[in-house]
Amino acid sequence: ADDLGSRLIKAYDTPSGLPHGSINLQTGRSSNFGWNSNAYILAEIGTQQVEYRYLARATGKESYEKKSDHVFEILHDMQPDDGLFPQNLRDDSGSPSFSGSKISFGAMGDSTYEYMLKIWVQGGKKEDMYREMWDKAMMGVHDQLVQKTTPNGLTFLADRNDGRIDRKMDHLACFMGGALALGAYTDPRGLESDRAQRDLKTAKALTYTCYQMYARTKTGIAPEFMQFRSGSGDDMQVPGSAHFYILRPETVEAFYYLNKLTGDPIYREWGWEVFQSIEKYCKTKYGYGSLKDVNNPGSVEDRMESFFMAETLKYLYLLFDPDSEIDPLNKHVFNTEAHPVRIFEN
Repeated sequence: ADDLGSRLIKAYDTPSGLPHGSINLQTGRSSNFGWNSNAYILAEIGTQQVEYRYLARATGKESYEKKSDHVFEILHDMQPDDGLFPQNLRDDSGSPSFSGSKISFGAMGDSTYEYMLKIWVQGGKKEDMYREMWDKAMMGVHDQLVQKTTPNGLTFLADRNDGRIDRKMDHLACFMGGALALGAYTDPRGLESDRAQRDLKTAKALTYTCYQMYARTKTGIAPEFMQFRSGSGDDMQVPGSAHFYILRPETVEAFYYLNKLTGDPIYREWGWEVFQSIEKYCKTKYGYGSLKDVNNPGSVEDRMESFFMAETLKYLYLLFDPDSEIDPLNKHVFNTEAHPVRIFEN
């Protein structure tokens, strides 16, 4: 672990300290991706801290924690008034700035928000900067991104492009059901506070929508994202450009957190439905395959993402394990790939 960490951490050797997205483990040379115009990706720079902080304590090498934490110090100073970060950043001679204006809790943005909360939980809820960043972002979420459909009043988390609302929600964004619930149950103001109750209400509403993303397709499996129309007969539509399913975990992740925290058995019922659909339509002779089209039951393909076993199956297993020692409130924090690590005692 130390050998790998010592190689990966060299990606932070940049003018600003923001880590590059790619590194050669032998030479230590690092860079960002040409397909993204060499910009830094929000979800990449802010989704390594739980791991490096743990590694720092395991090895006694504080540099792992200091270098990775510095990213959030930079983001804290850059956080816009509405709390919401554009998904791309530039580093001009050590002075980071935002590149573009797209805001998303789906691809390229999601897990940095997740880690604002989880780093705070990992540190024993003592490092206020992270919790303050989370709460500021959640205010922006409720003021701008939480939307409702017609005619059924489904709650979803929209993207924002150039100041305009894009009425779509990625499957990836379903992690927010679990994150908002965890944020509510750990709110310094208490679970009964207006803020915590707001977040818990939204967590439940978003998770219901994520369940509907599964229930309304022919296979009972959700696509990569849904489009939400306003005023049409069907307020949720599978887009032609994203009708595939690659065994993503975020919805069952939300089921796990809400069942664990609230005790409501409905989330196990929904999880069982999702599991049965995966078994029926994605299981192959040697593993599980993605679906090319969630409305075409025979479209399974020869592809299984690693996160299916790391996250999807793990969260489903834990959802149905009432005797698990995993305690996301008091003992453990899950990294973004569903690996539980101990909360620091000091």
